[in-house]
Amino acid sequence: MGVIDEMTETAETAEAGRLDSETLATLHRVFGYEAFRGEQEAVVDHVVAGGDAVVLMPTGGGKSLCYQIPALVRSGTGIVVSPLIALMQDQVDALRALGVRAGFVNSTQDFDERRTVEAEFLAGELDLLYLAPERLRLESTLDLLSRGKISLFAIDEAHCVSQWGHDFRPDYLALSLLGERWPDVPRLALTATATHATHREITERLNMPAARHFVASFDRPNIQYRIVPKTDPRKQLLSFLREEHAGDAGIVYCLSRASVEKTAEFLSRNGVEAVPYHAGLDAGTRAAHQSRFLREEGLVVVATIAFGMGIDKPDVRFVAHLDLPKSVEGYYQETGRAGRDGLPSTAWMAYGLNDVIQQRKLIQSGEGDEAFRRRAQSHLDAMLALCETVRCRRGQLLAYFGQDPDPAGCGNCDTCLTPPETWDGTVAAQKVLSTVVRLKRERGQKFGAGQIIDILLGKRTAKVIQFDHDQLSVFGIGEELTEGEWRGVTRQLLAQGLLAVEGEYGTLVLTEASGAVLRREREVPLRKEPKKPATAKAAGGGRGDRKTKAAAAELPEELLPAFEALRAWRAEQAREQGVPAYVIFHDATLREIATAWPTSVGQLGGISGVGEKKLATYGEGVLAVLAGLAGEASPAPSPAADGAGPGPDDWPEDEPEPEPDDWA
Repeated sequence: MGVIDEMTETAETAEAGRLDSETLATLHRVFGYEAFRGEQEAVVDHVVAGGDAVVLMPTGGGKSLCYQIPALVRSGTGIVVSPLIALMQDQVDALRALGVRAGFVNSTQDFDERRTVEAEFLAGELDLLYLAPERLRLESTLDLLSRGKISLFAIDEAHCVSQWGHDFRPDYLALSLLGERWPDVPRLALTATATHATHREITERLNMPAARHFVASFDRPNIQYRIVPKTDPRKQLLSFLREEHAGDAGIVYCLSRASVEKTAEFLSRNGVEAVPYHAGLDAGTRAAHQSRFLREEGLVVVATIAFGMGIDKPDVRFVAHLDLPKSVEGYYQETGRAGRDGLPSTAWMAYGLNDVIQQRKLIQSGEGDEAFRRRAQSHLDAMLALCETVRCRRGQLLAYFGQDPDPAGCGNCDTCLTPPETWDGTVAAQKVLSTVVRLKRERGQKFGAGQIIDILLGKRTAKVIQFDHDQLSVFGIGEELTEGEWRGVTRQLLAQGLLAVEGEYGTLVLTEASGAVLRREREVPLRKEPKKPATAKAAGGGRGDRKTKAAAAELPEELLPAFEALRAWRAEQAREQGVPAYVIFHDATLREIATAWPTSVGQLGGISGVGEKKLATYGEGVLAVLAGLAGEASPAPSPAADGAGPGPDDWPEDEPEPEPDDWA
């Protein structure tokens, strides 16, 4: 190596060291954290050095830091492409609370407000500027950006670029122009969920062939996944909330607007404060309900999948589904909104035969060509496999996203906590299939699952008598199982592709695979239907003793008064400033403050999540709360935490079909 080469290498090494030191200093100064988590540091270093990146991290994994830190370190303004404008204000408020110069331009602003932000951008007075993808199709926006200095482009919710994804947004397809017009500006595409196929499509459609790919673990160990047989879903939900999540904030997803309305009304009537959210509500009502959810504690939102994208609420303790999601991606994205603060949370779903039939009907009757229907069917098949598995649900989720699960199981899902029993359902399957065959051959008829089960049970209902189905040879041959058990058998046959749904009435028909079962060439193992679904407590996984990494954050009883006093102080600060409580401090930070019991500003500054701006703004207030408790039975002060506590939470993720009124 020559002298010049050695000098160049030394200079590059020195520059890399300087930047590394600067990123860590920024992380501590602004966000109050001592170290990055997981892949964050590698992503930040790569982007700060000018490289493109495709980043796949779970919700709550800290994706936002991957562009926020580089935007603060690099010269210029970071441009963040965010799909929903309704939450930009909250995101900007949270950044400003940290001392970050952030702004947004969208259709909610009047002319003067937009002009002010644009002037700040051109003057180099913004660290981050949020824009919706639709706005980047305007030549006026592109002209504005060309006149300022840009440090990076961050494309959030990048899975929206995939036409096969659950959040497809056509405007994302035009974002490849960013690389064409600003080839020297690094770009990041970030998402919380993507299969290998979607991952490739993101890279191709955004024209990022040279991007480095960072894929973090999709495991969310603090979330307990549970799927229960659906009997009376609203009553099951109410019992779940009362027994495990009384007073907690959460989201309940329903398939239809009518179900959303009825469920929200049912919960409210039974003492659970709940509000509806769906596309049929006017924009003002949706905005008001969303704002309440972000700013109030303990509110439940009952919603269609239109709700969730961009929600940055760290203390969502549960996500419940009363209807089957259309895909594993959608399910993962929706459940990922729980427990962003790393504390124990629950992903709960009630699932039954009608869910399978309804989703099959929607695919067959929906718009799109045959290729689209095949893709939708494969998504549903994967979702059904997750519901029917007898193995670890978390392992099934991780395997779907191409990651290796723990072969021993996770110990924090229903199938690990209460392993399901299996049985040889071959004869039962033959009885169901034979009934479908007899109806077709002897009567030229096709019926739905209810009639099939009534025939097997030997029920002489009005419909059975009307069509003389009590004269069939299969009438009454299934009395060894209950109606619920036959519904479980039928559901699993549909899930295994041994039955199919046909027509608008959801009639059952055989498939190519059915013949092997009828000829006794194929066995049919089935999951035994539980007599009574186990609760987390009964399964040994209640909130106080779940064996997750987050469980260590649970506070001993003697520290709860300090924690609650800090929460009350935080709520007052949030009301005065008109911002969500988590913008002040996350629960995880308050827990660490209550545990460390700092007695000086210096000690408080060592708490994870307390950066310079928040220390200056809230430090004296926090210390005053603790001092006020000092005369009571408070624990002896312990040394302040060393900053190695929970890392930062990524601004939200979300999911499904954004509301047109919320677009720019």
